[in-house]
Amino acid sequence: MKHVPRSSRLAVTAALGCLALLATACGGGDGDTSGASDGGPVTLTMWSWMVGTGSAVEKFNATHDDIQVDFTEITAGTDGYSKIDSAVEAGNAPDVVGMEYAMLPEFAGQGNLEDLTEYSGELVETFPDGLRSLVTPGGHTWGVPFDVTPQLLYYRTDLFARAGVEAPTTWAEFAKAAEKIKAADGDVRIANAAKGGDIPFVNGLAWQAGSQGFGVKGDAWTVDVDDAPARKVAAFWDKLVRDDLVLNDPAWSEEEGTARKKSRVAAFVGAPWSGAGLISQTPEQRGKWAVAPLPTWDGEPATGTWGGTSFAVPKGSEHIAAAAEFIEWLTTDPAAMKARLADAEAPSSVLPADPGLQKVAAAEFAEASGDYFADDLYEVAAAQVDTIVPGWTWGPVQGSVNEAFESAVAQGGWSAGFSAAQRAALKALDDRGLKTTTD
Repeated sequence: MKHVPRSSRLAVTAALGCLALLATACGGGDGDTSGASDGGPVTLTMWSWMVGTGSAVEKFNATHDDIQVDFTEITAGTDGYSKIDSAVEAGNAPDVVGMEYAMLPEFAGQGNLEDLTEYSGELVETFPDGLRSLVTPGGHTWGVPFDVTPQLLYYRTDLFARAGVEAPTTWAEFAKAAEKIKAADGDVRIANAAKGGDIPFVNGLAWQAGSQGFGVKGDAWTVDVDDAPARKVAAFWDKLVRDDLVLNDPAWSEEEGTARKKSRVAAFVGAPWSGAGLISQTPEQRGKWAVAPLPTWDGEPATGTWGGTSFAVPKGSEHIAAAAEFIEWLTTDPAAMKARLADAEAPSSVLPADPGLQKVAAAEFAEASGDYFADDLYEVAAAQVDTIVPGWTWGPVQGSVNEAFESAVAQGGWSAGFSAAQRAALKALDDRGLKTTTD
């Protein structure tokens, strides 16, 4: 995300007002809601990096006469968000974009998204509690959930059995299992605590422990990135690293993948979407993997999330109502999900946010994956949705937080990462002219 110049502070402060918990109204755009001026169909533009979106758009266009969609695939991550940001600034943004939950408050806080409360507010109310807060910061609807991503524990049944351990239900049991797995085979570790970090993944663990991330009080942001629950999580994993009970390979690295393929890692924390990646990465390990709920601190069901995407309307769209109609189809219509999954080159394990689509996705995955997992991945994952801990808030400067964490953790572990992320968040908020409070 680019830095917002000080000359834009008034606009950013006004956007914060839209996000304040006590806000009562935020105006949307003056988009045309009645169709094309010549009586023909409304033509929407859409940008997304998500696999299968092109096929879903083709299906929509073939079955709708009043709205047509022109789809462009863009790069995921920082480059994609920079492209969206630049397009909004230039006044030529698309009508619909994919927007990760972690980035949505940042775009909304900069005034780069249309308020969809009037168009999609009732639809969002039908989604699970743990998801609604992710797309309604400040009580306004800024996006519609596409998938839900509770963190899960994937583990090798054969490696666990060889060490005489079962799937841990608490983090204390996880640590004991780590000791037994190493004792059974000095070349194997229970998991990888990624060097360099992966802040969305690590934040999910802090979220589960009760961390709040960010918050809004009045017209000011609170920053609790480095709060007590986050420090507890960091201390736990940093100790596992010091005791050589986990690997410490860089996140998403060749080393991390090789360790999994060579059976040097017995488990990992993932999300529903991780299942498809595992099948593609290690097809030879069919029948050896199982999935379980994430271990918890007190034994009570609880989880955070890792990843997840919504659909949003960038500021300046002239067709907000049509965009909202298209987004509703994308997120709730079985035809959209079937078209998306049919385009996948490998099995997809996306868990739709809409409960009605979960059976569609589960059936497609079961047919494609066969007996790869010892458990029903969708059954386990869906059961965790209601255990997502409430209270977590993504902040409006998540890009700065991510960068600071991943830089610091490479030098001093997760504890150093959270501390650096806290400082970076406060500085980034100040740079953007946004108030903070410690009350």
